[in-house]
Amino acid sequence: MRAINDMSVLVTGGGSGIGEGIAQRFAAKGARVTISGRREHKLIDAASNIGAQCLAVAGDVNNAHDRARMLDAAVLHGGGKLDVLVNNAGNMYRQAVDAYTEEHLQEAFNTNVISAMMLTSAAVSLLEETRGAIIFMGATHTRRAFPGATPYAATKAALEGLTKVMAAELGVRQIRVGCILPGAVITELNLRAGLFDESDVAQRYEAVAPLHALGRVGTVEEIAESVEHLARAEWITGVALEVDGGISLGVSQF
Repeated sequence: MRAINDMSVLVTGGGSGIGEGIAQRFAAKGARVTISGRREHKLIDAASNIGAQCLAVAGDVNNAHDRARMLDAAVLHGGGKLDVLVNNAGNMYRQAVDAYTEEHLQEAFNTNVISAMMLTSAAVSLLEETRGAIIFMGATHTRRAFPGATPYAATKAALEGLTKVMAAELGVRQIRVGCILPGAVITELNLRAGLFDESDVAQRYEAVAPLHALGRVGTVEEIAESVEHLARAEWITGVALEVDGGISLGVSQF
């Protein structure tokens, strides 16, 4: 497996939650990590907590100029190279089937899919030089049906599908591609999307815990561990890795 020490890693959506956890894990093992996101204060706090190995770059992955800045900063901070791109930025999108709006669906795909594809496209030549890895953040919404979440599920299904085709296309250039499918993990995602407030958080996660075969929700550290594995494993590509405590098994109490 490849050593993490001296890796150059770019993590989008790195100011909180899973993205911050990924950055923390890589930096602690000697990688030079660049985190990006729209909320500058969150990025600054995260980079400060992680230490000198981490650089914060505020920007929106939906913006072409910002994407270019993220890559330039990551290469400069990483010693002139890029080894790993973690496409973690995204948001939760829910809407009833009979209430779809084109604007909402377009925003969902722009934020969760197209921005990641465009950033990846711009990073290919850099990753070819290092025989690097591209990692997308999917969801177990492609394994279990959650009513009301079709916009989000569709975007995550798209990421999972393109992972395999991208891996096939980029294999000849020695670039590996993978997708992580997390189960329920306590982050700001649903709060940020306005789906429930802080007073509901504990109750919501307590309710979903029994859906997991292991009987609990996951941690950002456990997702970060799986991202590290895909970044380091030199003969794994095209995989959608379920890191979900068994929620995708559909365990029933019936």
